[in-house]
Amino acid sequence: MARDGTELGGPWRAAVATDDLRRDGMGLDFDDRSWTPVTVPGHWQNTPAFATSDGPLIYRHRFTLPRPAADERVFIVVEGVFYQADVWLDGAYLGDPEGYFFPHALEFTDLARLSDEHVLAIEVACPVQRDLTAKRNLTGVFQHNEFGRPNWNPGGLWRPVSVARSGRVRIDRLRVLCRDVGDERAHLRLHARLDSDDARRVRVRTFVDGVAVGAKDHSLAEGLNEIDWNVDVFEPRLWWPWGLGEQHLTDIAVEVSVDDELSDRHEVSTGLREVAMNNWVLSINGERLYAMGVNLAPTRLDIAEATAAQARHDVELARDAGLNLLRIQAHVAHPEVYAAADELGMMIWQDMPIQWGQARTIRKEAVRQARELVDHLGHHPSIVTWCAHNEPLPATDQRIDALHSSIAKHIAAKQLPKWGEVALDSWIRRALEHADITRPATARSGAVPRPPTFEGGASHLYFGWFHGEVNDLSGFAAAMPRMVRFVSDFGAPAAAVDRQALAGQHDRADLAPFQNHVPRANAPDAAAWVAATQTYQANLLRRQIETLRRLKYHPSGGFSFSSLFDPTEGISWGILDVRRSPKAAYQAVSDACQPVIIVADLLPPILPQGSPFAVDVHVVSEYRHPLAGATATATLHWPGGRHIWTWSGELAADGCTRVGTMQFVVPDVLGQLWLDLSVEYADGAASNRYVSAIVIPTDVKDAT
Repeated sequence: MARDGTELGGPWRAAVATDDLRRDGMGLDFDDRSWTPVTVPGHWQNTPAFATSDGPLIYRHRFTLPRPAADERVFIVVEGVFYQADVWLDGAYLGDPEGYFFPHALEFTDLARLSDEHVLAIEVACPVQRDLTAKRNLTGVFQHNEFGRPNWNPGGLWRPVSVARSGRVRIDRLRVLCRDVGDERAHLRLHARLDSDDARRVRVRTFVDGVAVGAKDHSLAEGLNEIDWNVDVFEPRLWWPWGLGEQHLTDIAVEVSVDDELSDRHEVSTGLREVAMNNWVLSINGERLYAMGVNLAPTRLDIAEATAAQARHDVELARDAGLNLLRIQAHVAHPEVYAAADELGMMIWQDMPIQWGQARTIRKEAVRQARELVDHLGHHPSIVTWCAHNEPLPATDQRIDALHSSIAKHIAAKQLPKWGEVALDSWIRRALEHADITRPATARSGAVPRPPTFEGGASHLYFGWFHGEVNDLSGFAAAMPRMVRFVSDFGAPAAAVDRQALAGQHDRADLAPFQNHVPRANAPDAAAWVAATQTYQANLLRRQIETLRRLKYHPSGGFSFSSLFDPTEGISWGILDVRRSPKAAYQAVSDACQPVIIVADLLPPILPQGSPFAVDVHVVSEYRHPLAGATATATLHWPGGRHIWTWSGELAADGCTRVGTMQFVVPDVLGQLWLDLSVEYADGAASNRYVSAIVIPTDVKDAT
């Protein structure tokens, strides 16, 4: 945020806050040499002396600053604090910032004119959320998660602290949004919050890629002023998701001048593109596309330690798997995640950092932070939608209730409205929509259709884990199509290779279904069980992604599964482990997300001899043009025999084509039955395989 600023690096010291230190430890003359050195940016629990502390801590830093000129102003900028702070400079109180993901600026111009030597003292608090049904901090997954690190406290100054200089008027916030684009013109909406030291006239100039495109005079009052204006960019170079076009980025700069003297300047990089969503189907620049996404946890729970290279690598791994969307689940990510997504053409679903139960008292603060979210991230073209709340349940324990009820009972239990859904989520969504008219916003992820509108929202469907079996998703989609318009969470956890110190992980509620689906007692050793969990996860994700892609646009607009990587050591939902080594599911997801796939109606895992079956075969294509002259082949193999079906024709552009139906009677043999599918077209080919077991009819009940 700081322009022409200086980061306050070097030695910082900290101590656990006490009333005596609050009274005596804020001034210039206090001797802090006995305090513990700490790293800024950082988290205090990464310092051994505070490894088990939940704070609050007082941070101190001494620095020298030349006295500002008569027309200069200076600010302390706290770019990221977990989660609340009280700030003093030279013993004088500056303010109390709250919110971890956006910068906070506090002026100290008058104090800076008194001396060159200064002491900055910041009391940082990140209270433990002891009642997880009514959390007061808006920290999302950083303080309430299922990652297996329950005692972690993210408290600290996790982003740099700096000194920023400006003239008499400072640009405190700059929001840049692209409303619409065409072949000849792109329309930008800009919003700025200007901080003026007195009532005055200013001139605001706008630059696009270094070229001045407009200037306008404004009358400001003393303090904070909000201004809005529009900018047209002619012959625009558009930003596209990867696979649809180039990722052109455009630099937007805003300057504010007082008496023809530059007072402040702010610059961001954005992309010229138009976003729309109709019935959960996304369109970018008027082109409809199917969203294939993955849920993203923080690069590291101690996010201050994450490097830009690590954050960028996660985005690259998702794109390499054929995915085009990242759902930033219940947190605001490392800044490099957004920069990399802009450059690589990955779309982003951005959650507010709100997950599960929240206290009623946070509504006003949540609305304020929703506006800050748009101000802070709105210029990123990769962000295509906002979401107010992830799973508005009182606590994670309710997810395990699904193990003891059918999916119908589970949905029925969610019909009664709760405050978090009716009031909190609606207020936040309205704040997001008011701040950003250029993107769709949804109130919640993990909702169900409810009267009177039965509109619902993005669904969380855990078939094969919390509910039923893997193949149940297909029948559920036919019965309740509204609930598969966008499935924003599904999947299963799996253990990482060669990680055997996992026994305690079974205390987690989300891991209890292992006893139903991959019992540890059935594996001869730990390594075999690890492999079995990965095989199960890979099969579940491949089958369910294929099912959702087969329903492309009718009714499915896309999906986002859990999740890309394990954020901590142990058993988790990632298709990569904490070191980003692939589990078996990474290749399975990559195969299921190829531009062209051939799929069949899911065969039951067990087939009785003599049973008649009819199986439809479909080809799903992401290409924007028809694939003429395609040939699809289905080959059914069983011990001692096989049968082949062949179809030819044209495959629809950006759609799902039913190529034919296989009708057969299960042969009177025992053993495995393989269904091999392939399709060839002018530019390539795709293949797939399904395996079932043939059994004697009287064995079916016992076998299942």
